[in-house]
Amino acid sequence: MKKILVLLISIMLVLTACGTNSQTSNVPAEKIEGVPDGVQGGKKVAVIRNLPSDDHTKQFLDGARSEGESFGFKVDTFIADNDDAKFQELVAQAIQKGYDGLVISHGKKDYSYDMLKPAIDKGIKVVTFDTVIDKNGQGIPEITTTFQDDFKLAELSLNEIAALSKDGQPVKVIKLWFGPGVPPLDRRETIYQKFEQENKIKTLEIIGPTNFQDVQGDIAAKVSAVLAKYPPGTVDVIWGSWDEMAKGGFKAMKDNNRMDIKLISIDISNQDINLMREEGSTWIATAAVDPRLIGIVDMRLLAKKFAGEETPDTYDLEAKLIKKDQLKSDTNMTNLNLVVDGWGKSDAFNEPWMDTLRANFAKK
Repeated sequence: MKKILVLLISIMLVLTACGTNSQTSNVPAEKIEGVPDGVQGGKKVAVIRNLPSDDHTKQFLDGARSEGESFGFKVDTFIADNDDAKFQELVAQAIQKGYDGLVISHGKKDYSYDMLKPAIDKGIKVVTFDTVIDKNGQGIPEITTTFQDDFKLAELSLNEIAALSKDGQPVKVIKLWFGPGVPPLDRRETIYQKFEQENKIKTLEIIGPTNFQDVQGDIAAKVSAVLAKYPPGTVDVIWGSWDEMAKGGFKAMKDNNRMDIKLISIDISNQDINLMREEGSTWIATAAVDPRLIGIVDMRLLAKKFAGEETPDTYDLEAKLIKKDQLKSDTNMTNLNLVVDGWGKSDAFNEPWMDTLRANFAKK
């Protein structure tokens, strides 16, 4: 019996040692010279996103993960599929599980303050994307909130629509949008309303998804049903305020042989690029921010918070316009910078000590 007990203890010690090694294998034994104490020894970060697992989400998560791992952080990612209850539960669990930092994407105004205040109270550093934190006019100053420049995204895409006007008449639009309550779409809507008020566009229909597990399929079915009401020549353009909806609109146009209608959107992915490049495609332009870059910048901001360095209250990432005629046969999200000046690159919040961390944790 004594021998069995000794054996069991030995096994437990080995397993404990293995577990410890697996969790700290990337943590240096000694301090890295030139790196702030707050980021020494690695950090544990949760990236939690309240959207479906579409291309934009995957690229955002990849940017955050790759940048965090280049700093020696352990980065876990979670997707809530636009389920607010699930999202809030994931955040609550992350707060309880001892993460050092959180990157939170697409929290809604009606609960984000109460959801994130416990993290700050516990000393957890937080950066958000497309999240409005406001409770009776009160925010949380310790949190940096980042956004795409949604006003510019809408302006760039809607200027392309307005340019389709004939004889100064408003352009007839089927609008793919849903809300209010989704911060980026709400901001884009303010610009859309301005274009309406200026009589540059005329809205024929507003279509939004109800099935967030299959946004493309849901929108495709709804647009197909609506197109039957409008013979050729009565719709000028479909505006997709989010590219998942735009892809559904494009499918409906193809299925119904309605390529007389132009498509202009916001956001971009490899799938979008391929559809824009298709022979006969009338998807002529989109306005976008590199989703991978958003994740990268958010992680840099979080690292600066760990380091105790100053970070802004808010930060907007620059929007770009991508036109169909710019795309080459081999253009994709990786090399889009070859045809769109400045795409995917930013020195925002990059610090020399971050380069030191990248050199230290570079994969051999």
